Amino acid sequence: MNGKSLIAIIDYGAGNLRSVRNALVHLGAEVITLSAPDGLERADKIVLPGVGAFGAGMAALRAAGFEEPLKEAVAAGVPLIGICLGMQYLFESSDEMGLHRGLGLLPGRVTRFPANGPKVPHIGWNQLHIRRDHPLLAGVEDGAYAYFVHSYYVDAGDPADVLATTDYGIEYASVVARGNLFGIQPHPEKSQAVGLRILKNFVEL
Repeated sequence: MNGKSLIAIIDYGAGNLRSVRNALVHLGAEVITLSAPDGLERADKIVLPGVGAFGAGMAALRAAGFEEPLKEAVAAGVPLIGICLGMQYLFESSDEMGLHRGLGLLPGRVTRFPANGPKVPHIGWNQLHIRRDHPLLAGVEDGAYAYFVHSYYVDAGDPADVLATTDYGIEYASVVARGNLFGIQPHPEKSQAVGLRILKNFVEL
């Protein structure tokens, strides 16, 4: 591996992973894509992407056998980053089309933007308001723009987990971290220089 860390992208059939994989390869990472937990123990870092609906995505993740191995990897200290819906999975629950249980790795819930607020889904460029310094956001300026596509947001249970917030009618957590666990609501692979910088920081952690 030439000293490079091996990054596993979790493929549970819920979304196109090519753009995330291409971005990581562009950054010089060695990447494998796993559609089953076999091989996860080889990974130095894990990327959990996600698009679509929370309940269906979590059901697919569980059906592929990933829930407990992911929790075990995080408990063992393996860095994991959830992207978009993948970030939302890290929390306890979501009320998207019913009540669904998440991975419960971070306290908080996922809920829909208020009906009396801006247009839903939230699609397009918006700002990251950095709340505390962290290596994941090294080189990212306060107020930098990233690209978002989502109708539900994370209501974080512990303010200490929030690295950055975004305003869309309400202020919500858009980048989170606790120990070796990370999450980013915008799509870094669509966020140009800012997104690549965040992915690069994760690769180099």
